Amino acid sequence: MTVRHFLAIPDFETQELTELLARAARLKAGKDRSTLAGKSLAMIFRKSSTRTRVSFEVGMTQLGGHALFLSERDSQIGRGETVYDTANVLSGYVDAITIRTFDHSEVEELAMHASVPVINALTDLLHPCQIMADLQTVIEEFGPELNGRTVAWIGDGNNMANSWINAAWRLGFELRLACPEGYDPDPTILKRAGSAVSLTRDPAEAAEGADVVTTDVWASMGQESEQAVREVAFKGFIVDDALMRRADPSAIFLHCLPAHRGEEVADSVIDGPQSRIFPEAENRLHAQKAILLELMG
Repeated sequence: MTVRHFLAIPDFETQELTELLARAARLKAGKDRSTLAGKSLAMIFRKSSTRTRVSFEVGMTQLGGHALFLSERDSQIGRGETVYDTANVLSGYVDAITIRTFDHSEVEELAMHASVPVINALTDLLHPCQIMADLQTVIEEFGPELNGRTVAWIGDGNNMANSWINAAWRLGFELRLACPEGYDPDPTILKRAGSAVSLTRDPAEAAEGADVVTTDVWASMGQESEQAVREVAFKGFIVDDALMRRADPSAIFLHCLPAHRGEEVADSVIDGPQSRIFPEAENRLHAQKAILLELMG
């Protein structure tokens, strides 16, 4: 039997993604009683986390299964055991593996050798689980039809930006990226998306009439040494009230969190009436439960 993984948004076809999002909504509403009773999920974390760990662990518990947290200190992979050996050993114990790490190739290698599903919980290249939660939040606000909506990404062309590009390519909404020179998203991912995605250096241009305005920290985990340089490069790329006024009056603001308040986003926006950051964070739980059920059920 072929094992399916969730390493990137395009791993699933458009209809499959739509069905996953619909299932996430049913799970949130208590209308889907599916279980993963007796199933176990190994969670490898090379990067620390709040939302990712809690949402996966609680999600497995709510579904009747069990999650095992493996930090760098708790597993031999943190001491140099090969990904090949880790994949094969864990495949004999658990029903799926999720991994949060730096190098995307490590996730791909794990999936190559594992005989159970592997879920990408974040790499430096992609963050697909977060985007599924973000899309669920957009659907809750505007309805299930994503085609015709416009999303404005303001800031670094990082793993979140790359995953938004993948989502726009698969689901047909318009994505406008505003990134400083030298901080563009992955060129291969951007090129594949074609006309669904545009790139500008002007945040105001990207936000004009948008339904969703979203951003992330200027220096992600592992980039702390670049903070001072990035503060100069990203000057003018703050989501503030003036930028939100460029968007549609009904627009919402999203942020994957954690946020550097007063840096990439003003307090008045992140705490304002258009912010949906906490429903967005909660939706990590429901979107990931839908993914877990799809791969493990």
